[in-house]
Amino acid sequence: MPLITMPKLSDTMSEGTIARWKKKKGDTIEMGDILADIETDKATMEMEAFDEGVLAEIYVPDNGVAKVGDKIAMIIAEGESAESASVEAPKGNLTTKAASAEKPARESGKAASTEAPAPHSAPNKANAGSARLKASPLAKKIAAERGVKLQGVHGTGPGGRITSKDVPASGSSGPSAPAGPKIEAAPAAEGDNKIPLSNMRKVIAERLLASKTQIPHFYLSVEVDAAALTRVRKELNSANEAGDLPKLTINDFILLAVSRAAHANPAVNAAWAGDSIIQYAAINLAFAVSVDDGLVTPVLRDAQKLNLKEISANVKDLATRARSKKLKPEEFQGGTITVSNLGAYGVDQFYAIVNPPQAIIIAVGSIVKKPVVNAAGEIVVGERMTLAFSGDHRVVDGAVGAIFLASLRRLIENPALMLF
Repeated sequence: MPLITMPKLSDTMSEGTIARWKKKKGDTIEMGDILADIETDKATMEMEAFDEGVLAEIYVPDNGVAKVGDKIAMIIAEGESAESASVEAPKGNLTTKAASAEKPARESGKAASTEAPAPHSAPNKANAGSARLKASPLAKKIAAERGVKLQGVHGTGPGGRITSKDVPASGSSGPSAPAGPKIEAAPAAEGDNKIPLSNMRKVIAERLLASKTQIPHFYLSVEVDAAALTRVRKELNSANEAGDLPKLTINDFILLAVSRAAHANPAVNAAWAGDSIIQYAAINLAFAVSVDDGLVTPVLRDAQKLNLKEISANVKDLATRARSKKLKPEEFQGGTITVSNLGAYGVDQFYAIVNPPQAIIIAVGSIVKKPVVNAAGEIVVGERMTLAFSGDHRVVDGAVGAIFLASLRRLIENPALMLF
């Protein structure tokens, strides 16, 4: 009977935490039973059994951490002993789905997700259930140079062996820069609070470090006149209030404008693929949501097809479920552009770090009342908002980013243009 190993449940997952076993040692297991809740770097997932038997061993306890491919449990047939059971890793005996129980998520104290989807790679079935990685020496050398973890990479060689051509670029066009001196924090003193890293915080650190060291960032910003936007929002919300409908937020309008501007300028809706640039047909718009331990980035799929009302409703639903760790994997993976809005926190302007493998991220500041010069040359009170563009210069040039920002500015300053 199979040895149950830690499955790879998300693009960026390298380890998982057993939030809670739902079965205990000695329990009879039926097909379809939920064995455990597993916390990944992105969400809390349920691990479902597709074998029958008895749960003979649990190798990783509640709140224990295991790397992808490590053994976590064993199921044996009725009447069979653990010693006589085969320890062959299972092939396809597990599936996952988003955990619906809120209690295990609360008890674990971990966060659900990060802000960044990883470059897509297919699981290596030959490697997933084995602690020994099957890879050629050249593939290992290239992976080390590129900062790529081979666990989960699909091998095309004999027996699933990973060859040099299977190693993904992972956002790097060549060897990584030499490591600098190691920087260490001052030791914790009495009264200091040493906080263990959650899975999400580990991945945030890894992904943002990779982004800043491997992606050549460049930055642009524009100040836009937000007076028309605030006026239209106020009028629509008055109508919604009369009809007992939800209110629209400034961010709803921003997301709509970004989707329309990206549709008109497809070069920004792209990703670096090592030997090519992929321009995506669908605009899968990710937006940052603050949670207890960092950020999650739910995705509005095919945002170019959504109207303002649909974007507003989807954002409210996704944000609520992101904070309660109930997002499904397809709801936080595959984004092609990200919007981060700190305007509600009183931040006037900031630049965000590119969310790999995406090529751009838009940072949105608050709407500020300030003196401006109008078309008649008069100094009047205006409402201004700063939009900041961070781009991957391998994919997007400065002129392309400027044209995109000009389109975005035109839509925000003339909101009627994007409402139809």
